[in-house]
Amino acid sequence: MRPSARPRRSALYMPASNARAVAKARALDCDVVILDLEDAVLPEAKNLAREAAVRALAEGGFGRRELVVRVNAIDTPWGRADLAAIAAAGPDAILVPKVRGPADVEAYDAALAGAPAHTGLWAMVETVQAVPRLDAIAQTSTATRLCALVMGVNDLAREMGARQSPERTPFHAAFSLAVSAARAHGLAILDGVHNEIDDLAALVAVCRQGVEFGFDGKSLIHPSHLEICNRVFSPSAEDVAWARKVIAAFEAPENAGKGALALDGRLVELLHRDQAIKLLAIPEALT
Repeated sequence: MRPSARPRRSALYMPASNARAVAKARALDCDVVILDLEDAVLPEAKNLAREAAVRALAEGGFGRRELVVRVNAIDTPWGRADLAAIAAAGPDAILVPKVRGPADVEAYDAALAGAPAHTGLWAMVETVQAVPRLDAIAQTSTATRLCALVMGVNDLAREMGARQSPERTPFHAAFSLAVSAARAHGLAILDGVHNEIDDLAALVAVCRQGVEFGFDGKSLIHPSHLEICNRVFSPSAEDVAWARKVIAAFEAPENAGKGALALDGRLVELLHRDQAIKLLAIPEALT
């Protein structure tokens, strides 16, 4: 399975156990809703949260939003039941935590054998074991449902013993490796959450940093972050105009067969045309 061109600028976690939050998610301006059975749900509420997620999937009403459920790890008391129930309910994707290597992806994929064909597998990148194995993890996509990676910086910081500075310097290597692995194997990839709910200036900065690293979008924990995240991860009007100009130049009859052109004093190659086509997929999908 491969990710579609649908936008994934913002992926909002909502605790599946909170009926009001789930209802609210149906009207929020997010590209992805992640119903959470893991971190956001207390142990005594896990079974009820699973049942609530299944009901939400059956009721629908999420519109264009991609609907994903994050389950508990397969080796927890709730993991197997989560996977069986959510696979049968058929969301757009199932997000699995604590992946350490390719064998974990394969185990989760086997557990989802009964899920509908459209249900993809997303994997959290949040363990120190996963970081040096990211290419091998992403490569499993050739034989599994894996179609997206999601950074889990909080857990990764805990395992590394690293501090989460505003610059996120300790995690730059992991970000680069994860994005490179995703691109090498055609996967979508999302940046991790921003913990400081009220520090919107810092959110702008980390969203811009995420764009620089090449992430498709960002996972979020609060609806107040949606506007900033959507704006920063969307192409600007200037970017869209330039992309259309590049595509038009290569489509002009006089440039047929050319691999490089001079356009407004800049050298553009076929790779720039391909980048322009990919950039335009986001605004086109939102219209």
